[in-house]
Amino acid sequence: MPRSKPLPAELDSSARQLVTGLRRLRDHSELTMRQLATKTGYSAKSWERYLGGASLPPREAVEALARITATDPVPLLALREIAVETWGSRRTRAEVRREQVGAEQAGPTQEERSAPEPRAPARFPHLALTAGVAALAVALLSALLLVLRLDDDATPAVIAAAPRSAASSPPPSYTCHITRIQGRWSAGINKGRNTEIGYGDSGADVAEAQCLLRRAGISPGGIDGMFGPLTLRAAKTFQQREGLTVDGMLGPHSWKALRG
Repeated sequence: MPRSKPLPAELDSSARQLVTGLRRLRDHSELTMRQLATKTGYSAKSWERYLGGASLPPREAVEALARITATDPVPLLALREIAVETWGSRRTRAEVRREQVGAEQAGPTQEERSAPEPRAPARFPHLALTAGVAALAVALLSALLLVLRLDDDATPAVIAAAPRSAASSPPPSYTCHITRIQGRWSAGINKGRNTEIGYGDSGADVAEAQCLLRRAGISPGGIDGMFGPLTLRAAKTFQQREGLTVDGMLGPHSWKALRG
């Protein structure tokens, strides 16, 4: 994947943390800009601006990226709320420097020399509150990025949002029972269906495919029924090995090859 361009120097710390977090999620998902546009509903050009620090991403775009990467969006949204206050008033260092030099050369006007010195507004409570929120958001985002960096083994790191209530049901568990039925391999999970599935899907069909990918000697990570980055990578590896179209979508031809 191509290396990201350096962020603009005028970004403040909150905006820089936000864009860095979005870049990490995009790199972790291994999605191209076109795939990212398809999954989120925002164009590839828009994502280039968001990830390049040229435009502030909408709240919905942040939530969409967090959703397709199974990530808690709260830390990123907190950083975005802080960045909103400064994003619209950013000026380049060159502009600020030109204004300072011009003011020094011109000197104070007669009105400025005779006018009483203005009293600084009492902004300390607002600044203290903003600084506290920023520190909390940065701490949460740092913990999130640390978990993402640990995703180097065969088991995907999934950061799930907190349950809405104590009564929410746990995710289903799947067990592979590989058998040969009428000359076709089956894991005994989806009753032999060959439903087309792809990145972001979940359920018994995905678990069946994960079991068959593992039987073929390609690890999709855990058998959790979630078509995430590791399952996508395994599907593409299998398609390339079998001479199929390498798009990560498991359709009739891929199912036929998986079931042998």
